[in-house]
Amino acid sequence: MTDPYGTDPHGTDPHRATPGGKPRARALGIPFAGRPGPWNAITDVPGIEVGYVTLIDGEAVRTGVTAIHPRGPAGTGDPVAAGFHSQNGNGEMTGVSWITESGTFTGPIAITNTHAVGVAHAGIVAWTVRHHPEVADSWLLPVAAETWDGYLNDINGHHVTEETVITALGATRGGPIEEGSVGGGTGMNCYQFKGGSGTSSRIVPYPGGQYPGGQYAVGVFVQANFGARRELVLAGVPLGEELAGDNPMLDFRLAPPGAGSVIAVVATDAPLFPHQCQALARRVTAGLARTGTSGSHFSGDLFLAFSTANPGAFRPGAQPLSQLSFIPWENIDPFYEAVVQATEEAVVNALVANEEMTGRDGHRSPALPRARVAELLSAAGLTARPPSGTS
Repeated sequence: MTDPYGTDPHGTDPHRATPGGKPRARALGIPFAGRPGPWNAITDVPGIEVGYVTLIDGEAVRTGVTAIHPRGPAGTGDPVAAGFHSQNGNGEMTGVSWITESGTFTGPIAITNTHAVGVAHAGIVAWTVRHHPEVADSWLLPVAAETWDGYLNDINGHHVTEETVITALGATRGGPIEEGSVGGGTGMNCYQFKGGSGTSSRIVPYPGGQYPGGQYAVGVFVQANFGARRELVLAGVPLGEELAGDNPMLDFRLAPPGAGSVIAVVATDAPLFPHQCQALARRVTAGLARTGTSGSHFSGDLFLAFSTANPGAFRPGAQPLSQLSFIPWENIDPFYEAVVQATEEAVVNALVANEEMTGRDGHRSPALPRARVAELLSAAGLTARPPSGTS
């Protein structure tokens, strides 16, 4: 079947195509609630930068590193308010003990594969020593997270090095970002289709917000490597049974269906207390549930949320008092909604902006059949149309 939702060489609408021209979920006409930011990405939160190193080599290397700078590389020494939530603990995110204790973390985030999480941690330290020695001279508790890519990748081959991490941290930028099989998401699978990196954002009207007219941004980035095919739901339509065919992962016995993990990073420029950040992190669960998952016992579902507001408020210094602005609790529900909506769309973007991949030992991960999905959603009464500029 010809795929009318294939690569858009023009990539003119960042809501419908990645910078490389890969289709995003909105190119299929999938409806989503809420209003996205200009890039529909975590980088709609001012100051945030994202970078990748993608490692695809020979028949067995399918991995990489994703780097996120909460305040940009120059803001490494300025802590952000943060909160952490574990939906299921079969995974790793370093630095969370200090986040739980202090409600803050300092410096960049790296996301990679399970057996490289220690390398990612060391790579952040090495990058900080190289570029911000004054920050590294005290102490560092970096945030490094992982999901398992051993179905497609030679995960025991030590292909991710400290220099890989340093390169990713140096490759970050704002604006639209790639999705799918890039960075740490290169070898990942989602609902037993090819998964990986996905992002989305929402704009929340609020007096005093940094966006024109008084608005704040909420952005979500996911490394999606979770879910059994039978669970898949898109736009409220159960599709697992209709898309049950061509599922080679059913024959893979090292992990049961649904295992794998998901890392979610939630960012906002709205001023929040650490406990409010933690409350946003908890809402990722509701966004994932909209895509069908019930959360596997063998999945590490770990979520971090942070606020880039109140610059300098958590920076160590001699001042006897510091002050924070914050959203009153009674006004926080629209930010919860934004997290749920952006999480759902980020997962679907990771699925749509992807192609089939074959990796180690000939293991194959099929791409989400975009044309078939559009047909099924259209039959359910939802709009699905090819993006402009494609046939």
